Amino acid sequence: MRWYSAALTALTLAGTCAAQTPGQVPAAMYHQKKYVMGTVFEVVVYDTSEGHARAAMEKALQEVVRLDQVMSNYKADSELSVLNREGHYQARKVSPDLYRVIEESLEYSKRTDGKFDISVGPLVDRWKGVMNGKPAPTAEEEAELRKCVGYQKIELIPPDQIEFRSSCLRIDLGAIGKGYAVDRAVEILRASGIENALIDAGGSTLFGMGAPPGEAGWLVHLRDPSKKVDPQAVLHENSASTSEQTAPSMLEKEPAGHIIDPGAGTPARTRYALSVVARTATQTDGLSTSLLLLGPEKGRALVMDTPESAAIWILPDGSSETAVHGAKIQMKDSGKNCADGKAAEFEGCNAEQAKGN
Repeated sequence: MRWYSAALTALTLAGTCAAQTPGQVPAAMYHQKKYVMGTVFEVVVYDTSEGHARAAMEKALQEVVRLDQVMSNYKADSELSVLNREGHYQARKVSPDLYRVIEESLEYSKRTDGKFDISVGPLVDRWKGVMNGKPAPTAEEEAELRKCVGYQKIELIPPDQIEFRSSCLRIDLGAIGKGYAVDRAVEILRASGIENALIDAGGSTLFGMGAPPGEAGWLVHLRDPSKKVDPQAVLHENSASTSEQTAPSMLEKEPAGHIIDPGAGTPARTRYALSVVARTATQTDGLSTSLLLLGPEKGRALVMDTPESAAIWILPDGSSETAVHGAKIQMKDSGKNCADGKAAEFEGCNAEQAKGN
């Protein structure tokens, strides 16, 4: 449903060390990155031992490499690719990771009435071709491709089998897979004894563990196409994701883009940039595409059904709408929190933002 690129505009790592008691070794910041899943995964850790920090970061990044072999639809020998070839009308045993991420994806499909749908693989592949210069599909071709799509055709057979009730259905986990990988990296860091870290999947999905020394959390700047709003979130044991449709080329006769509307069978037509904060990276990854496709009017209900979440939709002219259910998104210019639901704190926020809460 979407490919990942750097959508968050900046990352601020505040503080270098906290007040230390006599004899205590101060925590230092360590950084490591790896190109995997078609993007750059980065890990920042505060720890008192460089060796311990780097060993933990390497384990976390190697877990992402392992999951790429599970969830990639680019690698012919990945577990997902095998399922996409062999899962039609026959149950196939899959790993716990693939079962879990597909199971959670289907929950978002149900919650969004199919706006979020990992079965859009055939449509995604066809429109990728359009973005690479191929002609847009004819109405007849598009109708045939749409017959392949439908999350209801994916059958989960507990505890570890999946079957496609379609001869041409293919799963694309691009809208949720990196979030799942970030959450697994968090688990690896915790198991390694790391308490304060930031994991960044290509700038589009982040998770903040603990906080930098002396800070309340990890300050991140969210996507703002207008460069006027500068929405920010302080991550502390939660995640943020951003989603935005690929800008169309002026030379294209038909609009293209990496985010496909499953119902229409065509690239989504939206000018919004959407950012969302929630408890886990799998949540924010799935929610970001869902909320972008739903738009603020329908998307607000999804936010209100997701505890400890908040979302902001921003247009290129700087107008924006927000929805909140326990989390916070702040606006730098006003110094106020425009997404906390308190009318007294809407000074500096436009009327649509206030109305959205």
